Amino acid sequence: MTAPIRVASRPIAGQKPGTSGLRAKTRTFMESPFLENFVQAVWAGFGGISGKVLVLGGDGRFFCDQAAQVILRMASASGAARVIVGQNGLLSTPAASNLIRKRGADGGIILSASHNPGGEDRDFGVKVNMANGGPAPEGVTKKIFEATHGIDYYLTLETQDLDLARNGKQTLGTTVIEVADPVADYAELMNQLFDFNMIRNLFKSGFQIRFDAMNAVTGPYAVEILERQLGAAAGSVVNATPLPDFGGGHPDPNPTWARGLFDAVFGTGAPDFAAASDGDGDRNMILGRGIYVTPSDSLAVLAANAHLVPGYRSGLKGIARSMPTSTAVDRVAAARNLPCYATPTGWKYFGNLLDAGRITLCGEESFGTGSDHLREKDGLWAVLMWLNILAVTGKSVAQTLQDHWAEFGRTYYSRHDYERLDTATAQALTHELQARLPDLPGTEAGPLRIDEAVDFSYTDPIDASVATHQGIEIKFAGDARVVLRLSGTGTEGATLRIYLERYSENSLSCDPQEALAPVMAAAESLTDLAVRTGRTAPDIIT
Repeated sequence: MTAPIRVASRPIAGQKPGTSGLRAKTRTFMESPFLENFVQAVWAGFGGISGKVLVLGGDGRFFCDQAAQVILRMASASGAARVIVGQNGLLSTPAASNLIRKRGADGGIILSASHNPGGEDRDFGVKVNMANGGPAPEGVTKKIFEATHGIDYYLTLETQDLDLARNGKQTLGTTVIEVADPVADYAELMNQLFDFNMIRNLFKSGFQIRFDAMNAVTGPYAVEILERQLGAAAGSVVNATPLPDFGGGHPDPNPTWARGLFDAVFGTGAPDFAAASDGDGDRNMILGRGIYVTPSDSLAVLAANAHLVPGYRSGLKGIARSMPTSTAVDRVAAARNLPCYATPTGWKYFGNLLDAGRITLCGEESFGTGSDHLREKDGLWAVLMWLNILAVTGKSVAQTLQDHWAEFGRTYYSRHDYERLDTATAQALTHELQARLPDLPGTEAGPLRIDEAVDFSYTDPIDASVATHQGIEIKFAGDARVVLRLSGTGTEGATLRIYLERYSENSLSCDPQEALAPVMAAAESLTDLAVRTGRTAPDIIT
């Protein structure tokens, strides 16, 4: 029997306190013992893994296959009873969450940097999930963070790589390694939630769909469910093969990085419905013929129509959105007399509300939507929700939105991303604005008057934990709002996200950027962004 070996090591840097994983350049992860040290710290965060069951998989980006072998050897060396790993090391994030919950696993590791580009010179990540299938909570991430700064060894085995292409059970040391079909269990869950027969009939009627998997992990899931099980025309799923570098693209489903899909719905021969998902399958972009659906509007439409879908026919318990997400869903919640929560950005904040039965649907403006079926956002689930609703109503995407705005009013919304900013400059900009917040109410910012200005903080209604400095939120007279936030998802410099929002009761039909121009002018007057950064326009507009 192969015996564990103890390898002397040293502390690592890179992980941020409170984050449920670690992202860095791929080459950094490839330099032993960077990955090994972090994984050993994860075991410490779990309180040890002896006798435990874990789920392992990833989005197929460069180094995923090698990293999976390293983690399997380390899991066995530390006494794991069983590791369930997706065939060829593949598992989408929602599929991993489902597998953890369905198999009663103690947690899991997902190898992904989400929507960040992949490749030897691009990004890699290791994400930690718990027994509920959701991201590790702050108590666990704090233990991991502390362990990374005090680690002096890791445990592993000296063995040959396992064959992860063959489904079935193998033994590694004393650990059972089960290679599982990455799609089957997830597809079964979707079949339980949605009316597949009705969606099949929609496709039989000639309804056309185009789904861009962006050469990422959702490809096999979309081909199996949309084409094989639901009968969408062959070839409806494009860029369906997961590639280590995502085909040289950026697997982020937004109008910038999925431009071909975006242009297709506005061109000749446009499909009735289009969608895209990201690197690890947890995000989604929804479009219809001649129309783009913002993630905030998508969440609101799903909340308003969820009762049409079998899995949600009994009604919703409540709804949650991240604070930067538009208030469109708040108006649905108010009309339906449902509780509505605004949380910090990060899916883990929804986990407590879901586990406590306070909410059924939740979503973020960053193209993430989900429900209580999992503890992760779920890109393909959102696509199926839309398809089921369209199949029941017989409406187009455009008509669905028009009817929604007629009932609830229209919330114009956009996010402007300024990427790879000088970190010191971006931090100084936000810190100085934070210091001015108490003096802002009642003053003018460009064309708008400020009613309220806060540095958003959140007290969890379930465990009473407190999260502070979660974004600067400024509300203006006339139902307009701007939010400024530094994002931690990149690996180069700083990303400043500016969220713009303006509500109109009469659903004015105009270009969103035109409607939001006064809000952006107010944001510029508050930050002197162009002068301080040299940027006259955002890198990405969504």
